[in-house]
Amino acid sequence: MSSNPPPSEAKTQEYEFEQMNLQVGGRIQFITHRTIKPVQHFSTIVGWVKDDYLIVKVPFENNAPISINDGDKLTIRVFSGVNVCSFACVVQRVFPRPFFYAHLSFPVSIQGTSLRAAMRVKVDIPAQVTTPVGTTSVFLVNLSVSGALIESAKRLSEDDAEVGLSFYLIAQPGNRQVRINPQATIRNINMV
Repeated sequence: MSSNPPPSEAKTQEYEFEQMNLQVGGRIQFITHRTIKPVQHFSTIVGWVKDDYLIVKVPFENNAPISINDGDKLTIRVFSGVNVCSFACVVQRVFPRPFFYAHLSFPVSIQGTSLRAAMRVKVDIPAQVTTPVGTTSVFLVNLSVSGALIESAKRLSEDDAEVGLSFYLIAQPGNRQVRINPQATIRNINMV
């Protein structure tokens, strides 16, 4: 459930390096361009020297580091929790065994798209969803000021259905339980 605009309304814009909210140890998508179709891998940020270079782990595939060489062109994609940002860079130097990391050129132009109106926080909160058919027990698994992700053992309703949601949060001071009863719209349903 969410009050976010549909992804089709998301606009690409230019971002500053700090807006990516990179974290050491954070996951990135590492896209190589040596074949006709770009190949996606996952890696992590080791660190950076601002305006000089990024340090990333060389991605592994089938228990071996992928082959990258100095001068290879890459696209790096980062999800900050609210935005998806991507930028082109060049491999400056590869450091093989035993560390398997690489220096990449520092991003010059960063393109991004806002996916969410607000940062989501992982939670595990029992809740109730009320539809015209009845009330179902569910769990909130992430929550933000503009939406939530819930898990349910059964299908609740159709997309764009208006439902009632009810759950408790602990408020300060005094660790008081506060009941939250928002009206919500189901924006996306995934069956697992």
